[in-house]
Formats: sequence, C-alpha cells, structure tokens
Amino acid sequence: MARRVGWSRRALNDLEGIVDYIAKDSPVYASNVVKKIVSQTRILTQFPRSGRKVPEFDDENVRELIVYSYRIIYRLQGDEVVVAAIIHGKRILQ
Repeated sequence: MARRVGWSRRALNDLEGIVDYIAKDSPVYASNVVKKIVSQTRILTQFPRSGRKVPEFDDENVRELIVYSYRIIYRLQGDEVVVAAIIHGKRILQ
C-alpha cells in the first residue's frame, strides 16, 4: 500500500538552509544533494520502514534515512509519512 509523504515546515526550512549553505561553494552540488534527498523520501511511499529507528528515540515510528552526511528524520502517522527534519549527521537530536 502506497503512503503519502508530507513535509513539515521545519524539514522544508532545513532543506532550504542546506541548499543555501552548499550553494555558496557549489550550486551544482547543492542541486545534486537536494535531488538525492527528495528521491530518497519518495522511496518511503512504498517502503516506509526502510529507514532505521532513530537511536535517540525509543519509538519504532520515528525513523531516519542517511543521505550523504544528512539525517532525514521522519515519522509514521497512520497512512502518512511525515518528514520532520533534516539535520547534519554530526548533530545529536534533542
């Protein structure tokens, strides 16, 4: 069963910040990173549990995918997958 993938305001802001930061040095690389992040989230429509459980949370419904050095944090909510945040891999979630 295909699920809908939605994005939180925070996740969209995170993605925009990543693009702005990378584009200072390489607009082409920034574009590639965004394309890869977005394409990975599309996989979640068919395979919502493909990411690992987020280590900082003891919740099977809070999961993450790793793309380059970024963690795509998402949660499963009924028939929807919500991308909650995109953070650099060296950051610890609070």
